[in-house]
Amino acid sequence: MSSMERYGSGMSNAMEVRRSDKALGRLAAETGLTLAAVQARAEIEAEKIDGIAHVGAVAQQRVALLTQMEQQLTQLVPLAASRLQAIGDLTALGIADVVATASRRIAR
Repeated sequence: MSSMERYGSGMSNAMEVRRSDKALGRLAAETGLTLAAVQARAEIEAEKIDGIAHVGAVAQQRVALLTQMEQQLTQLVPLAASRLQAIGDLTALGIADVVATASRRIAR
């Protein structure tokens, strides 16, 4: 046992190191791309949420103004109360339909 040889040669170890470095480099690049794709998708989804929230907020403001106007007109002309309420209800339903449609379209 006076003569012991090293496992593998210096050349094969260098090749292994290069292969490992390449594999790690590819893995890092793939991870970076995957992370960028996830972040981009998250930003898109956040913008969708903002769009839906904006439509909903505008709708709420309009319905509040509509209700206030209905109340004021009813005080001025009590006999028109049922007609004003019907118009207000139909308008509010139309607004709600627009919000629902916009939400579905934006969410796609």
